[in-house]
Amino acid sequence: MISRDVTIVNDVGLHARPATFFIQKANSYKASLWIEKDDRRVNAKSLLGVLSMGIVKGTVVTIIADGEEEAVAVEGLIELISNGLND
Repeated sequence: MISRDVTIVNDVGLHARPATFFIQKANSYKASLWIEKDDRRVNAKSLLGVLSMGIVKGTVVTIIADGEEEAVAVEGLIELISNGLND
């Protein structure tokens, strides 16, 4: 299991369209993935879960992965977030 922190940089945070890109990317990996904010953790492959976090620009979140592609998954999601969630 690995985890890394990342700051949300896009203007609208993880809402609607950016969250959809995030979920699609998360679902492309063979690993269990979570996104954590404060003391709350949700499945990173669940659109409703991610949207329920209310993640806005400037929020620091932790991406957590466990499984076959955990390292690749965390790096891929960090890169997506760092590029503004518009890949």
